[in-house]
Amino acid sequence: MKKVVAILVLVLGFAFNTNAQEVKTISLEQTKGEFTQKQITVSEGTYIFEVSNNNAAPEVGIVLIKDGKDGTNPKNHIAEAYVSKLVKHGKKESSKKVMLKKGTYKYFCPYNKTAQYTLIVE
Repeated sequence: MKKVVAILVLVLGFAFNTNAQEVKTISLEQTKGEFTQKQITVSEGTYIFEVSNNNAAPEVGIVLIKDGKDGTNPKNHIAEAYVSKLVKHGKKESSKKVMLKKGTYKYFCPYNKTAQYTLIVE
């Protein structure tokens, strides 16, 4: 009976381990009027965006959209990429988990009035 339980625990542990999604972090820094990372290329997967405010503006954030979408329309925003709260000077904040599929995305900050930068998922 002990062998059966041990084998069952081993099999279940292996199943959960192979199904577990590794979460990676994309770290972005903002300075006055821009992100310091102008283009990012990552592989398909689950990510958390970590945004730091290096004296960019009193508060900054991040908006992520699929390339070609209108960034001024909140319906096009990938809301999971929003930071949990606006990032104050000298601080960092993180987003929820975001599943990125192959394609091209744009990221920007309306509070810091940055350009739209490119995120490529291969």
